Amino acid sequence: MDPVLLTRELIRIPSPSGEEAAVVTFVADRLAGAGWRVTRQPVGSAPGRDNVYATLDPPVVVLSTHLDVVPPHLPDGEDAEWVYGRGACDAKGIAAAMIVAAERLRAGGERRVGLLFVVGEEDGSEGARAAAALEPRGRFLVNGEPTGNQLAIGHPGALRVVLTAGGRAAHSAYPEEGRSAVHALLDALDAIRRLALPEDALLGATTLNVGRIEGGVAPNVLAPEARAELLVRTVGPSGRVREAVAAVLPPGVSAAFPLDIAPARSAPLEGWEPVTVRYTSDLPLLAAWGQGYLLGPGSIRLAHTAEERIAKADLHAGVDAYVRLASQLLTTA
Repeated sequence: MDPVLLTRELIRIPSPSGEEAAVVTFVADRLAGAGWRVTRQPVGSAPGRDNVYATLDPPVVVLSTHLDVVPPHLPDGEDAEWVYGRGACDAKGIAAAMIVAAERLRAGGERRVGLLFVVGEEDGSEGARAAAALEPRGRFLVNGEPTGNQLAIGHPGALRVVLTAGGRAAHSAYPEEGRSAVHALLDALDAIRRLALPEDALLGATTLNVGRIEGGVAPNVLAPEARAELLVRTVGPSGRVREAVAAVLPPGVSAAFPLDIAPARSAPLEGWEPVTVRYTSDLPLLAAWGQGYLLGPGSIRLAHTAEERIAKADLHAGVDAYVRLASQLLTTA
């Protein structure tokens, strides 16, 4: 099985978060046709939007990644060095490398490796949350994200913050007769950006991004409402950040926290030079699957871009890395 060809086949099937049914069916049918025992776990209400779990014997090691991608769709292509298209490195190339690695292990007589492909990672990780109900689970889970084929033993968490400000509309020539929700929101954002946020010896500093702001009706009207969305990359328990944000909110501004994924930490493994990454993955949500590690071909800096691509050499090296890591973990079983 060729990981380059399989990557291109997966890229050709558009699968933005929420619309993964076609790629789910492709993967499930491909694995079932190869003799794997395949379970499809519905996620949400959309027909065919399922997690795919494939096993032979009860697994000790499970290789897992996501099948959804960010929009817009980018068509597949290749040249002598690269495979191009949406999902090439995040994470359809990774899924292909995992499938090829599992088949190589199977050809050598190893049947204790499972494959778990989830939906919704790019938008709330709904699939990973649902996967906690699947069985049988193994002792180790290798989650696939672009790490340059280096073994990542830690990454920050993600805390989404939604600020909502209320005001009272008035003519801008008479501001004393109203209350601007935009001004209150700006005060809140300024106070939050000045916060001293936690640092961690392994994961580094907490980072905060104000990603979206909206509000108001016209430049000559005091804004009756305003809203902002922030993402905090947490390096420890999120409670400290939540409390710090709540403490600096001015009157009329409230905070909600619709997404909270904890940081991930793993024990180093002999023979691997450990690294940490600065993004967040599904790994903390898959804790019920045992000790977790993060590993995958490709560069995160190419993910989500208009030039998304993965080197063919990295894909083949990724297959080798998954075989090596799974074999090492299996020796501890």
